[in-house]
Amino acid sequence: LRSSPDFRRLWCGSLLSAVGSQMTVFAVALQVYLLTHSSVAVGGVGLASAVPAITCGLFAGSLIDAHDRRVLVLAGSTLQLLVSAMFAAQAFAALGSLWLLYALVALQSLIGSVNAPARRTFMPRLLPANQVPAGAALTMLVMHASLVAGPSLAGLIAAAGGLKLCYLIDSISFLAALYGVYRLPPMRPDGNGIRPGVRAVVDGLRFLRRSQLLTGALISDLNATVLAMPIALFPAINAHRFGGSPRTLGLLTTALAVGGILGAGLSGPLGRVARQGRAMLLAGVVWGFALAGFGVVSGLAASLALLALAGIADVSSVVLRTTIVQVATPDAFRGRTSAAEFVVGAACPELGNFRAGVVASLTSPGVSAVTGGLACVVGAGVIALALPTFVRYRAAVPVAAAALAT
Repeated sequence: LRSSPDFRRLWCGSLLSAVGSQMTVFAVALQVYLLTHSSVAVGGVGLASAVPAITCGLFAGSLIDAHDRRVLVLAGSTLQLLVSAMFAAQAFAALGSLWLLYALVALQSLIGSVNAPARRTFMPRLLPANQVPAGAALTMLVMHASLVAGPSLAGLIAAAGGLKLCYLIDSISFLAALYGVYRLPPMRPDGNGIRPGVRAVVDGLRFLRRSQLLTGALISDLNATVLAMPIALFPAINAHRFGGSPRTLGLLTTALAVGGILGAGLSGPLGRVARQGRAMLLAGVVWGFALAGFGVVSGLAASLALLALAGIADVSSVVLRTTIVQVATPDAFRGRTSAAEFVVGAACPELGNFRAGVVASLTSPGVSAVTGGLACVVGAGVIALALPTFVRYRAAVPVAAAALAT
């Protein structure tokens, strides 16, 4: 943060905007649950987000490798501000339409399928290679700090003034993100760029297929998110175990994020891990066991502690994945690789939330959490057997992590 003013401005703007975005995530989940009292309907929010991201994400990568990435992010952030304003408008009008909420979530995800991967390409341009792990940790710190502040603030604001204020604050927060990107230099791809289209997408997929390292990193993350994502279960578990207060619901999401903050703040040693693939799988195992335990316990303190442990494992896995992807990808393919990483890291968790909601409706929220966590552990073992090169991968020169304070 001290050595790169551009990264610092981008990071600060992202932090403020991310807090607002998490307030909207909280508000949408709670609004859907209040309208339907159904975990499947809450999981449907994840499906509405995942389908546009998955179907458009890979094609978006070819756009990112063909155009100035800074311009794309400025345009995308502006459109997301407008969508956030639409969320606020429907809440102020008290429309109470489930399908309108789903449509706005889908539109937001469609824009994000270009905006988020384009933003991911900035880090290797703004930071030297030896600071990429620290940059990845700081990026995860933004996400998890927003998960702490966003739901906590949203719970208090929703209880005091209604969900409409959560949506309104999110709209205003996008101005900070726009400022951080506006001050960046141009971010054109190396070389002459490519022609967006199916051929460019196929070339990107071939590049990923040729690299067992990148494939293993993405599949390991997909295993953890699709099989064990628990967030769609929080409203039902909160209602069944803890009385359904918005404040308690905010604590559940906050606990996951507190673990992420701890993991990011203590992530310096990850930059010295040579066997990054094996470390990713171990983090996935801890994530799975922690969420299985969350499905079993009944006390609030134990539930929060297990979610915090899961958050530590999650941020460790993502820092390792980001380091592998950023260091191993040439700039000409960075947009398409970032788009694939976005689909896995951002869209597939929504599929995981939908899976969790469906299983919870067929059985119970606790059973859904337990089976998902244990399936994640088994999946990590399968990946270790199927991709031995990924497990044995040893970074040629372990990257020294820069101190987060700098």
